[in-house]
Order: sequence, then C-alpha cells, then structure tokens
Amino acid sequence: MPQQIPCLWFDGCAEDAAAHYTSIFPNSSIGDVTRYGPGMPMPEGTAMTVSFTLDGQEYVALNGGPQFPHSEAISFQIMCADQDEADHYWTRLTDGGEESMCGWLKDRFGVSWQVVPTELMSLLNDPDPGRARRATDAMMQMRRIDLDVIRQAADSVPA
Repeated sequence: MPQQIPCLWFDGCAEDAAAHYTSIFPNSSIGDVTRYGPGMPMPEGTAMTVSFTLDGQEYVALNGGPQFPHSEAISFQIMCADQDEADHYWTRLTDGGEESMCGWLKDRFGVSWQVVPTELMSLLNDPDPGRARRATDAMMQMRRIDLDVIRQAADSVPA
C-alpha cells in the first residue's frame, strides 16, 4: 500500500501546531516548509505547508484558511504503554485545549486526540462480560483515563 500522510488543515497556525506537536512526541522533527508568495491567498511569507514527523509518522500541516475547521469526526489515537505515558500526552495536549470524555480531547489548535493506555482495551474486552461492563461503565464517567479506577471498578464484586 502506498504511504499515507495525514494532512491537517489550519487557519494560519500550521507552523505553531507543528512546533507544538514535535515538542510533545519523541523522535519528532519539522521538515520542509513551503511559503505563500505574492498574489496568493495568504500573506506573502506565511507558511503554506509544513512537513513534520511525530515519532516516525509523517504529517503535513496546511495553512488553508478558515473554510474547514477541525471536528471530532477525525481524531488521532495515541496508544500509550502505561498510565504515566498517557498522563504525559494528556497533560501536554490539553494545555490550552479542552478535555472531552473517555480519553478524548481537543488541543489548542482544535485537533482531536484519543489518549489510550493499551491496558484499557484489555479491560474493556475482558472475557468476563461483567468485568468488561464494569470497566466500560467506569471509563464512561471519565475525562482523562485513570487505569487504577477502571481496574478497581472491573474487579469490584456487585452486591
């Protein structure tokens, strides 16, 4: 399959977004920046596209204008090794952004992310349907995922 590179549409803040994201994820860098020239839709010298890599995954940020704002219809999942890693991404990405439910958030640029400790999926898919339901019920009450609380709920014995 050909390589797939997500392209994120921004309204004038593509360089700031790329700099922010590369400061959060390890092994990340900003690549080529193309700029608008005279007579183009954005002010001359404004970044048109910014290529960047987040821990090996390539992205392009495009300053295209206000026509297409971000929405929750598209989000990026960050599969985290543990609670500490999840908390790192949650804290950094919600800085200037907003929390949503069940590990979802919008960053300061309006891009939606899901911060998911990998153990969460095991808890939600537990072969014991009661345990899985209790884990799911606990998760549904959360903004930031808290594995300790979900584990306790999954392991609780109904009265």
